[in-house]
This record gives sequence, structure tokens and C-alpha cells, in this order.
Amino acid sequence: MEIKKVGVVGCGIMGAGIAETCAKAGYPVIVSEVNQQLLDKGMATINNSLSKAVDRGKITDADKATTLGNIKTTTNMEDFKDCDLVIEAIIEKLDLKKKIFADLDRICPAQAILATNTSCLSVIEMAAATKRLDKVMGLHFFNPVPVMKLLELVKTISTSDETLSAARVFGQAIGKVVIVAPDAPGFIVNRLLCSLQAEAVRMVETGIATKEDLDQGAVLGLNHPMGPLSLLDLVGIDTALEVMNYMYDELKEPKFAPPVLIKKMVAAGQYGRKSGKGFYDYKK
Repeated sequence: MEIKKVGVVGCGIMGAGIAETCAKAGYPVIVSEVNQQLLDKGMATINNSLSKAVDRGKITDADKATTLGNIKTTTNMEDFKDCDLVIEAIIEKLDLKKKIFADLDRICPAQAILATNTSCLSVIEMAAATKRLDKVMGLHFFNPVPVMKLLELVKTISTSDETLSAARVFGQAIGKVVIVAPDAPGFIVNRLLCSLQAEAVRMVETGIATKEDLDQGAVLGLNHPMGPLSLLDLVGIDTALEVMNYMYDELKEPKFAPPVLIKKMVAAGQYGRKSGKGFYDYKK
């Protein structure tokens, strides 16, 4: 199956990044949100990202205009009716995702692939809300999507080889390096990352290391581009807590149990960069 038109459900940080990346690769993209205000915010994010790319000499002004011209916005899910691939990129709430997949199954062409950008939730449970289990899979992008090269293709027990092959071709067409992961909690990358981040927080919590020393140790000693606590601030501590809770509930392994400090930070509204304060203060 050839993917010619892409739909993206959600225009938050991840959805906007996915829409930008697909449009930059030449795909016509339609992206949805629940209201116009959120759509405008998402498009502003895309415009800002492209402007930075122009300033850095990565793309030209003409490239930016072409990319923006490839993106259409909507608040009506029915507008996905002619998409070959629709990628869901909303918050990590399984019940809400299942409802979206049921709606997409009704709206989209029979041959369309339906994908989720979930970072840890069960893909087959979303697929079960449809009548096309063989055409549902995970396309797990990484933040920031326009920069991060990796794309995890998540294959469920029902995903067909044809669907996986089409997704692989698509992933490579948008400039990503693809790996194939099983539909298991956390897939490949977040299964590793979740335990690393939980242990990093516990080390700070128990006084083994300061946050600065721990992050610097990861950057200079492990050659990570940023430390685990800085990364938590970037992706959102509230999001990380949801992932850790899910991983622990599914696997019952102590290494995935969310540290008390993370629970307290979320209760205090300290979500990281998006709230202005997390492990580090961004209000300065």
C-alpha cells in the first residue's frame, strides 16, 4: 500500500512535530484538534520550528512556505476520510484513544493504516476498538520530532506484514531510522529509559547525587546528549509519571515504580519546562 496523504490527530508538541516532519517530506497533511485555539497554538509551534530551521540555514524560506502549504487544519474528524495513514498523537489516556480509533475506523477508507504515537500503552487494545486489527500499529516518534532521527514501529500480534512494510517505507521517506518493537509495555526505548529515569530520581531523592552532578555524569560519562533529569523536564514530569505508573502496573517490577519525589512534584504542578519549573527552574 502506498501512503499519499497523512492525518494527525492532535496538534500538541508531538502532533505538531509529526505534522511538520511529514509535510516537510512532501506529504499533504491534515491535522486536527478539539478547538481552533489549540489548532492555532499548534500551528504557531510549527511556524516557530520552521523559522528556527531557516535561521540555522537548514531550510530556505521557500522550503518553509512549501511545508506550511502542505498542512491543512480541522476540528472535524470527518476530514480524515481520504487519508491513507492517520497517526493519533493525543494524551496518554487509553479510553480516549480507543474512542478515537473507533471513530477513525468508521471514517477512514478500508485500506487506511491507523497508528498511535503512544510511548507505552497497549496498541492491540486500541486496535480492538476497530474492525481492521491488521492495519493498526504504533508509530512512536521522539521529541522533538523534527530533530530526533528514530521511529519505533510497534507491531501487534495482529499487525500484518503488509502494514509493517508500508510503515517502514513511510518512516524512511520522512527521514527516520526505523526499528521494530513488540507491543510490550514501553516498547524498546522507553523500557530502557523509564528504569533509568526512575533510578536517577531515586539517586537525587536519597542524596546519592545532586541533580547537576547526576546530569553531568550522564552527559560526559555516558555520552548522552542531556541528563535524565533534564530530559524529564523536557518531556514533562506529569507524562513520565503516567508512563511509570503504567509500566509498574503492567510488569510489577520495582525498577519501574515511580519515586515519591516525582509524585510530589506533579502534585505541586512542577511538570518541567512547560510549567516553568521541574528539576530545574525555567522561569529565569
